[in-house]
Amino acid sequence: MSPPYADFSSLMPHVQILEEEFESDDEVGRFDSQFLPICASMILQNDFPFDYFERETTRNSTQQLNPNLVLPPPNVIEAYVSDLYMEEKSKLKQELATIPNRISLTFDLWTSCTTETYICLTAHFVDADWKLKSKLLNFCVVLDTPAEMCERTIEFLKDWGIEKKIFSLTLDQSPKNDILQEELKTKLGLQNGLVCDGEFFHAHCFARVFKLIVDEGLKLVSRAVCKIRESIWFVKESKSRRKNFKKCVEKVGGVDSSVHLHLDMSMSVNSTRLMLESAVKYRGVFESLRLYDDDYVLCPSAEEWKRVEKICAFLLPFSETANMINGKPPPTSDMCFLQVWKVQCVLVDTLEDEDEVIKRMAKRMMGKFKKYWDEYSVILALGVVLDPRMKFSRLAYCYSKLDPSTCEQKLQKLKKKLYMLFDSYSSKSTSSGVQRPIHDLSDELKMHHQQLVAETGNSELDIYLNEPGLDFHSYEDMDVLQWWKNNNGRFPDLSRFACDLLSVPITTVASNSEYCTGSYFFNKYKDRMLQMDVETRICTRSWLYSFVSNDVEDDDDDFEEMMNEFDGADDGEDGDE
Repeated sequence: MSPPYADFSSLMPHVQILEEEFESDDEVGRFDSQFLPICASMILQNDFPFDYFERETTRNSTQQLNPNLVLPPPNVIEAYVSDLYMEEKSKLKQELATIPNRISLTFDLWTSCTTETYICLTAHFVDADWKLKSKLLNFCVVLDTPAEMCERTIEFLKDWGIEKKIFSLTLDQSPKNDILQEELKTKLGLQNGLVCDGEFFHAHCFARVFKLIVDEGLKLVSRAVCKIRESIWFVKESKSRRKNFKKCVEKVGGVDSSVHLHLDMSMSVNSTRLMLESAVKYRGVFESLRLYDDDYVLCPSAEEWKRVEKICAFLLPFSETANMINGKPPPTSDMCFLQVWKVQCVLVDTLEDEDEVIKRMAKRMMGKFKKYWDEYSVILALGVVLDPRMKFSRLAYCYSKLDPSTCEQKLQKLKKKLYMLFDSYSSKSTSSGVQRPIHDLSDELKMHHQQLVAETGNSELDIYLNEPGLDFHSYEDMDVLQWWKNNNGRFPDLSRFACDLLSVPITTVASNSEYCTGSYFFNKYKDRMLQMDVETRICTRSWLYSFVSNDVEDDDDDFEEMMNEFDGADDGEDGDE
C-alpha cells in the first residue's frame, strides 16, 4: 500500500517560492502553504483534475471542516507538481547512471480520445539494493510511424543517459513494431550499445501473446461459456428473478451462498475462470431455476456443465500466470519460465482429453503457443540456468518431460548461447566503469576468486555451473537476486550478467491490467491538458504511487446485496426494477 501522502519535504523550499510568487496575485490570494503538498498528493494519487479543489462539492466540504481554510488554486498545484516531476526525474536519472548493470525496456502505445498516439517507455533494472524495479521514463505524443517512434525513443534514451546501457526491448508483436525494433537495434548497435550485436535485444510481449492463446482456445467452448454468462445476467437483470434465484438456493439446500457469482466484465482469463467456478457451485440452483422460471431457457446441459468443470481446471495455470504477470514485485525471468512451462504441460496433457471439443481447444492453443515459445524461450531458459536452485539439471527435466527426443539438442544450443553472451560480460569486467559497492572482505574474496580462475582456467560461469545446485524445496521462497548479491564477491561478472537476464520483462503492461490490449485510452479531461502536462502528471504519479487503476469494478458486493435483498422483505414487492 502506498502512504496516504508522499514525502515532499525536499520540496518545501519550492513551496515557499510558489507562495511568494503568487502572493501578489489578487486572483490567487493568500493560501495555506502547508496544504499544498497534501493537495498535490491527493490529485496525483487519485488521478483527480487540477481544479478538483475548486469544484463546488469539494469546496463546500472543506468549508464545513474549516471555514478559514484557503486551499491553493489549480495553477499553484500544477506548478508544484511540475517542480516535483523535475525533482523525481533527477533522482531517477542519477540512479540509472550509478547502477553497473544494463537496463531492459518495454514499449507500449496509448491512444487519446482525439486519436493522438503516446509512447509509454518503461525501464526495468536491478537497483543498488538488488531489487527488481520498473520505472516509467517517458509518456509523450508521437507520430504513429516506426521512423518517428525510433527517433523519439533514441532522444529519450540520450536524455536519460542510458543509450549505451540497454539490454533488451519488449514490445507487442506487429509488422510496425518489427520495423521499429530493427531500426532501434541498428541505431543502438552503431553506438556499441548492445551485447552480442543485439541478438537478445528483441523480446515479444508475453501477456499479449498469452491473451491471443487463451482467446483462440475459448472460441471453441464459447457456447458453454456464453450460457454461463447469460445465466448470471438473467438472474441479476431484475428484482423478481433475483428473488426466484434466492428461493431456489433455499430449495436446493447445501449451497454455500457465501460464494459470489462473478461476471467476467473484463473478459480476461482470471475473471472468466472465476465466473465459471462460481457458476459451477450453483449448478443445482440454476437447474432448479429452469423448472421454476419459464423465461430461463439458457441453462447449460449436463454435458456442458461437465465441460465447464474441465475448463475451470484447465484455466487454472493460465490464471496463475496472469497473477504472476501482475505481481508485485514483478517476476524474474526464471519464474516466468517455470510458469510458462506449466502451461505447456497442461496443453500437452489436454491434447489427450476424451472430450473432442476440449481436445480441439487445446490443439488450437498449442499451435499459437509453439510459435511464441520457439521465439522467446531462450531468454527465459537462460534465466533458469542462473537460478542456483535450478541450473541445467532442472531445465533438462523440464525439456525431457515435454519431448525427451529433443532435450539434449535444446540444452546444447542453450549452453552455446549462454557462453557466448557471458563472454561479452567477462571480457569487459576490468573496464566496466561503475562497480557495486562491496566491503573489504568481499574485495579479498574477489581477489582470491580471480586468482583461482587464473590458476584453473575456469571462468566464473564454469565454476558456478560445476557447483551443486541448491535444494529447491529448502529454498523455495528464496530471492534469487539476493543470492547473487550475497555471491557478488565470488562472481562479480556473472552476477552483473544475472541481473540483466533476470530483469528482462515479459509484458509491456505498465499498469495492473491483466493483459495488454496493444493500446490504452485516456479519459477526456486528460485530453484537454497540454502534452507536456500529461507526461508530468503520469510520470510523477507512477514514480510515487505506481500505476493503480481506479476503474476496477467488482460485483461481489452486488451479489451479496442480491442474496440478502429479500431477507425480511415484503413478499408483495416482487416487481422488476
